[in-house]
Amino acid sequence: MNETMPPCPECSGTYAYEMGALLVCPECGHERSPAPSEASAGESGESGEKVVKDAVGNVLRDGDTVTVIKALKVKGSPSGIKAGTKVRNIKLVDGVDGHDIDCRIEGFGNMQLKSGVVKKA
Repeated sequence: MNETMPPCPECSGTYAYEMGALLVCPECGHERSPAPSEASAGESGESGEKVVKDAVGNVLRDGDTVTVIKALKVKGSPSGIKAGTKVRNIKLVDGVDGHDIDCRIEGFGNMQLKSGVVKKA
């Protein structure tokens, strides 16, 4: 292991380890992308577009597939959206009250979600 892991941005811990495509801090449990500065630099360099991140810090793009990580209540429906529901082909929008994902969910139809309640699949 030649390269050292960057310190955790939450607690400045130095014991981060790789888990799949994420870096995980065992001290505070914070999960993040291995190179957030490169990902945000590439996004912000393109005509100043807004960078939208999911609940764990992954950068989201149009057409991605995400998973709902928290049960959501839906107005007018007896049952809400369950945690673990996969949503395919999302579209990033400037929505109302922080709802920045436009999508279609089976059984519910078109709706908008907040990026803080989804995780990139």
